[in-house]
Amino acid sequence: MTKPHVLAFDLGASSGRAMLGRLEDGKIVLEELHRFPNDPVQAGGRLHWDILRLLHELKQSLLKAKHKGIKLSSIAIDTWGVDFGLLGGKGNELLGNPIHYRDSHTDGVMGRLIDELTVDEIFGRTGIQLLTFNTLYQIAAMKDAESPLLREAKHFLMIPALLRYFLTGEMHNEFSLATTTQLYNPLTGDWDDKLLEAIGADRSWFGPVVQPGTPVGRLSDALCAELGIESVPVIAVAEHDTGSAVAAVPASDRSFAYLSCGTWSLIGTEVSEPVIDAKSQELNFTNEGGVYGTYRLLKNIMGLWILQECRREWERDGVSYSFPELVALASAAEPFACFIDSDDEQFLPPGDMPARIRDYCARTGQQAPEGAGAYVRVILESLAFKYRYALEQTESLSGVTYDGLHMVGGGIQNTLLCEWTANAIGKPVWAGPTEGSAIGNMLVQWITSGELGDIWEARRVVGESFPIAVYEPENRQQWDEAYSKFLKATGLAN
Repeated sequence: MTKPHVLAFDLGASSGRAMLGRLEDGKIVLEELHRFPNDPVQAGGRLHWDILRLLHELKQSLLKAKHKGIKLSSIAIDTWGVDFGLLGGKGNELLGNPIHYRDSHTDGVMGRLIDELTVDEIFGRTGIQLLTFNTLYQIAAMKDAESPLLREAKHFLMIPALLRYFLTGEMHNEFSLATTTQLYNPLTGDWDDKLLEAIGADRSWFGPVVQPGTPVGRLSDALCAELGIESVPVIAVAEHDTGSAVAAVPASDRSFAYLSCGTWSLIGTEVSEPVIDAKSQELNFTNEGGVYGTYRLLKNIMGLWILQECRREWERDGVSYSFPELVALASAAEPFACFIDSDDEQFLPPGDMPARIRDYCARTGQQAPEGAGAYVRVILESLAFKYRYALEQTESLSGVTYDGLHMVGGGIQNTLLCEWTANAIGKPVWAGPTEGSAIGNMLVQWITSGELGDIWEARRVVGESFPIAVYEPENRQQWDEAYSKFLKATGLAN
């Protein structure tokens, strides 16, 4: 008999995959079972997630496991943060497709709510970075629009919890994702009643919050009959994909710095208590829930989204580049020609990103790039410098000087970004594993079943199972001088 596998559904902002994992001779063996696109849908003037298509793909994954004769010991789901579905009616039906966090319906809402509640109140109650798309502002936008969904709602479920509900019939919101809403108070360990009241959200919608490693049901009888499969347990892991990615960082030191790199870049450290004070508020850091009693003190950075959107725009113009081709073009382009702050709000929505980079350069008195390679170089160099900026802030908040930076996630396949990050921070970068979120998802499943003892044993196994590429810093003086120019050009020196 083949040893049972755990199944990790890892859904990102552009694609999803079902990954199988098993422990063999003390090492992790991975297999990609199913991969599928996760494209948002523009409809009725709103950008939505195609949630039922995602459910269909989860079912296809279970069928593929069945047809391969794979026995599953447990299943878990991780996704992006902040987005949610509402259920209502007699049968707890889904009330509309969940709205995408990049939709414009939250425009101006954060500013209005800050005027009503103050930054001190919002951050002091949540410890969460103020971002225009946080769940707090999404529900407030629905209230402003007098959405009928709020009148009918009976239950609020984050995206993994919603998908789990479709699979099991049970409702449980998980801790790491709950913290991303800016509606969860880590000091009380529960949803924050004052913030819920301020946005017109009924406290009864939300229910208790479960910790990573909690069994949250089994595949329902109806689903098993539909697919012709056996029921297996479903586990709540760190259901925020970054939470799972950080769980998979192969660190041996208890104090370490990480960068989860993909469409978004999230850089920070792991702490035992949230850091909610005047300094973390001033730097607009966030305290998101982690695994096993930890918090992730980190900064959200726009990440490779800008490059992805540039590539899509060029494809719309009839020019198709592979990512290796773009990296090669960037290597040949002029270094440090201009800089962008990737977190400028004009880069958040989808659209013509090269035009926005040109606009940014014009607004900041810089010469705009010319040619695809120059655009890519500007994006990657600027990201590397923004990583240094955020890492230095992390060290200031934590009081720890880190020896290097652990990079995990799909973005580490861009070796040029890894090299330039090491150059920018002036410290080694340890890159790996690529499938950080899926692996972290699996680790919590194995800890829950007793196959691994704790998170530190799990991280040791990760380090022994996957190659870790080491990038040493080069040309320190040149990169230091360019960093000063980056800070001045972007206004971050102020």
